[in-house]
Amino acid sequence: MTPEEQREFERRRRQRNWAILLVLLGFAVLFFLISTARFRG
Repeated sequence: MTPEEQREFERRRRQRNWAILLVLLGFAVLFFLISTARFRG
């Protein structure tokens, strides 16, 4: 694996980590909104 490929691999892995983090945050917000709406209702 050349240094260029290594750098590309690192960048792609970082992007995937951010995507997973955003999805988890989205689920957390969704769950929070549902629970608060149910609590108020």
